[in-house]
Formats: sequence, C-alpha cells, structure tokens
Amino acid sequence: MTHTIARGIRAPLALAAAFLFLGAPPLPAQNARWQSAVDQATHTAPQARLLVLDIATNRILAAHNFADAARTLAAPGSTLKPLVLYRLLAASRWNPHTRVACNRDLFIAGHRLACSHPQAPPFDAREALTWSCNTYFAQVARSLTPGELSPLLRPTGLLGPTGLAISEATADFREPRTIADQQLAVLGVTGIRVSPLELATAYRWLALEMAAHPDSVASQIIAAGLRDSATFGMAGEAYAGEGTIAGKTGTAEGTATSRTHGWFVGLAPAQQPRVVIAIYSPAGRGADAATIAGVLLAHAPLEHR
Repeated sequence: MTHTIARGIRAPLALAAAFLFLGAPPLPAQNARWQSAVDQATHTAPQARLLVLDIATNRILAAHNFADAARTLAAPGSTLKPLVLYRLLAASRWNPHTRVACNRDLFIAGHRLACSHPQAPPFDAREALTWSCNTYFAQVARSLTPGELSPLLRPTGLLGPTGLAISEATADFREPRTIADQQLAVLGVTGIRVSPLELATAYRWLALEMAAHPDSVASQIIAAGLRDSATFGMAGEAYAGEGTIAGKTGTAEGTATSRTHGWFVGLAPAQQPRVVIAIYSPAGRGADAATIAGVLLAHAPLEHR
C-alpha cells in the first residue's frame, strides 16, 4: 500500500517538474484525470503531439510530447478554415448563404486538392465547414485582397509566440502575392507553417470570441459547422457521444517530403467549451488525429458524461 501511494505521489510531481522545465505552468493535482485520458489516447500513437489547454486560464492541463509540440512547425491544412471564415463572417465580408458547387476535383498551381467528402449539392458555409470542402474555401480565398491574410490571422494568436513554453518555434508565414498563393495559404497547404501550441491558442481565441458573441452569424455558423464536423462530418472519428466536442481536422504535406501529416483541433464540450484539444500526428491524415481525439474524449473528465 505504501509503495502504491508513493508512486501515486511521485508521478504528478515528475509531470509537474517536466512542465516547469519546458516553461509551461505546473499541472495541478486535479488535472491528473486529463493526463490519464491523454496517456490512454497516445498509447498506440506515441509519436503524436497532444495538448489540452484550459480556455479560461490559458493553462496547459495535460500533454504528450510537449517539448516536440513546442518545436514542431507544419502546414496546418484545413484547420485554418474555421479561423478565416469566422473573421470574414464577423466582418460581413462573406455571405454564409453563398453556395459553391464542388465536383471534388481541384487543382491549384500544380497541387491536386481533391475533396474526399461525398458527392453533394452546392455547399453553404456551414456545410462546407462540416465537410471541409476545398473548392468552397478556395472561393472564399478569392475574396481576400493582397496582403490581407496576415492581418486577418494575427489577432487569433496563430502567427506569433504563445508564451506556453519558454523555448518555442513560431510560425513561418509568407504573405501570398497571387490568387493561387492566397488559395493555397487559406487551405493551409503552402506559405504557412504553425506549431500545435499556436493552433491551440488560435482555437482558444475562437472559443472566447464565440462565447462573447453567441448570437452573431459568425459564431452560429462556425459553432454549428464544427459540431457537425466532429459528429458526422470530416472529423467524425473524434465523435465520442453527443455534444462531446466541436472540431476540425487538417491534412497536409511536409515541405521536404510528400508524406502527409494530420491535425485535429477541437473545443470541448461542444456547447460550452472549457478546453482546447490540439493533436498533431507526424504521419498520416487528419482522420488519424481525430481518432486519437476520440479515444481521449472517451476517457476525458467532461461533466456532461
């Protein structure tokens, strides 16, 4: 019994020491349940970078491979779509009822960006977010003027240091100069690389914005699209019960290889988010990262379950 208690004390202390060394706040004892859920989720995905960020306090509640997450920069893929769309909707720069037809085949500047969603009638904003339609968001990107993407993204915290770690990589961003470059950047394919910490920070900003303006068109469209995405849409592998999470997947290629990596970033619980869950899988696709999220959520300390 004594040995069991001692091990139970040493584990949280060692975890807290590791986070202090990395420059993140220590984990209080009540977050041991989140860490346990993270450990369950990454048991079969040891290379994944994963963090759980408290929205109210901006504290890291649990993590896996946090040092690697702080140093990782990778193309964000479709995880950018909700951030860009929210900003444009909030500024009345995009009509959420605009419908865009998609034949699931898209080429931009030599990049084949075929959609994997089912054949469907033209999408509106909520549906395009649910099914992560590249053709729709390539059209959204055309509404931006040259030099506008950086000031659109910077308020979210995506393109700068987060303060979550003492030593962290910061975004590698190149302002698009052509329509094609703009489309590829909005789709998270080229011209931008970010860290898991930056994406978590940006989605925390999104959660706070939606909480501050719950009745706005922008909040309602983005919240509904993210809920649908993580329930039956492109991030459906993250589903772990009704209302568990709202989130988005992303898949992109590395700069030096054609091998894809996958992302999932989500807000939990879906209706009144308290945490951001950010997952980067260095090999695979967004669906793989969403699967990790689904395991995490099945063990997560969410009150509504």
